[in-house]
Amino acid sequence: MSLSHTMSAVEISEPGGPEVLRPATLPVPVPRHGQIIIRVAYAGVNRPDALQRAGSYAPPPSASPLPGLEASGTVVEIGPNVTRWKIGDQVTALLPGGGYAEYVATHEAHALPVPAGMGLQAAACLPETCFTVWSNIVMRGQLKAGERFLVHGGSSGIGTTAIQIAKALGARVFTTAGTDEKVLACKALGAEQAFNYKTEDWAAAIQAEGGANLILDMVGGSYLPRNIRTLADDGRLVQIAFLQGPKVEVNFAEVMMRRLTITGSTLRPQSDAAKALIAREVEAHVWPMIAAGHFAPVIDSEFPLVEAAAAHSRLESSGHTGKIVLKVEG
Repeated sequence: MSLSHTMSAVEISEPGGPEVLRPATLPVPVPRHGQIIIRVAYAGVNRPDALQRAGSYAPPPSASPLPGLEASGTVVEIGPNVTRWKIGDQVTALLPGGGYAEYVATHEAHALPVPAGMGLQAAACLPETCFTVWSNIVMRGQLKAGERFLVHGGSSGIGTTAIQIAKALGARVFTTAGTDEKVLACKALGAEQAFNYKTEDWAAAIQAEGGANLILDMVGGSYLPRNIRTLADDGRLVQIAFLQGPKVEVNFAEVMMRRLTITGSTLRPQSDAAKALIAREVEAHVWPMIAAGHFAPVIDSEFPLVEAAAAHSRLESSGHTGKIVLKVEG
């Protein structure tokens, strides 16, 4: 189909706070080999977007400089050698960047069908969190039914996703959150126990249960040595972000004596092939959880694309529970 040559978008005018997000008119992307162009209905808002905006998380060299790592919408153009999708298909997709715009390009293998019965708003909340959670707690962390699983930040987009997926896998789920209201929200999603990290000693409580077999952490800093103490023997710690910073002193004697594993990953820099593998895993295992009613994204709020700065302010206030989305189409 014939597309407009230009599109509305939100760009990062310079590194800084939410106010540096500015409306812009830019060229519509052209699909490269194996890529599709999506007319964006909704775009998810994620912590890496805020880090990129602040100047501390540069996009890969080949990626769009615009923020936005996930979106839902309709396929409107296909590039050479695209085999799965046709024009008119509704998809939700992991993006290398560029989601804060009317049109975005992504690899065809990084797009998935919108789950049956789910609207485009909810579908836009799936890729970044589902790819991150599944690849880290299952593919990397090897979570098994009956194990004790701890996720920090249980009310975040990652946290609400991890609680539900781990519960569906049969794990015993524990989490931390910053208010009593968020603690209740985490329990409603399936956490066996949730702790207000400002008032409760989560480490001691989980140690009393026998320790965590797997911890998913995005805090870092002072949490690293506490996580290590909280792990059961042969436990695994998977690090996916460092809100408190990446550097801390750790006693590796305990790691060695108790046979602990410390690992981690970031999603965006991985190869197209690696992301395609994660996409296949997510479609094979998480999509059936959605169909069975075991998992649904928790949506905190919606903002129009032109109010992306307000969405970032909401994200960085940590007052949200679940996902924040931008409405792009219409």
